[in-house]
Amino acid sequence: MRKTIIFGVLMSLLVGCFLAGTASAEDQRDSQRKKVLIVTGVDYPGHKWKLTAPVLAKAIAADKRLDVSITEEPNDLAKQSLGDYDVIVLHFMDWEVPDPGPKARANLKRVVKNGTGLVLVHFACGAFQEWPEFVKLAGRVWDPKLRGHDPHGKFTVKITDERHPAMKGMKEFETVDELYTCLAGQTPIKVLATARSKVDNKDYPMAFVLNFGKGRVFHSVLGHDVQAFDSPYVGRLFRNACAWGAGLEPSDN
Repeated sequence: MRKTIIFGVLMSLLVGCFLAGTASAEDQRDSQRKKVLIVTGVDYPGHKWKLTAPVLAKAIAADKRLDVSITEEPNDLAKQSLGDYDVIVLHFMDWEVPDPGPKARANLKRVVKNGTGLVLVHFACGAFQEWPEFVKLAGRVWDPKLRGHDPHGKFTVKITDERHPAMKGMKEFETVDELYTCLAGQTPIKVLATARSKVDNKDYPMAFVLNFGKGRVFHSVLGHDVQAFDSPYVGRLFRNACAWGAGLEPSDN
């Protein structure tokens, strides 16, 4: 009887230790996950953000180390809690409405300068039209005086820097999207991918990076619609960007 009791106690201890170890490992994995916030909610009417934001979030969250949230209120950029996120993804453009305003601008600048990653998607190049300093964060911004883009259609994206971490697993690919020709600015950037316009036969940046203080910034003008995001390479591009922006090595998936 005594042996049975002792055996039972030992088994209980072993099970308890196993469960505690499992919980500890799960807690550790959760604590190591990086928080990504996609900011959307307003855009040019031709950009259906209600459809594209969930597709973008799914593509990013395929990296299980990234915990993705979405806000449909660009004014949330003014919240003090913005600094709780490891990466901010701008997926909006202040079309015919004021941008989020001075408090949001200062807050975004603060968190990126302090080390939060920043990822800009498609028409986010025009997210802060009333803020000249935005070009220092974004690298290049929408200039309405320039030709906007080639007609929507198929084009080839060429990788110009395969060694950059954000280009992990990437290779030349075809996509159906808008080839933007409307970016302007003199901020130093490193171009990672380009595409050649069928209209003027010039190469334009499709993805580039820069640093702002301690923050890593990734900017890609790809992502016009759900079809564009459905491309496995476009999905991977933004997934890589968020991992890199959070200080992680992009995954193999």
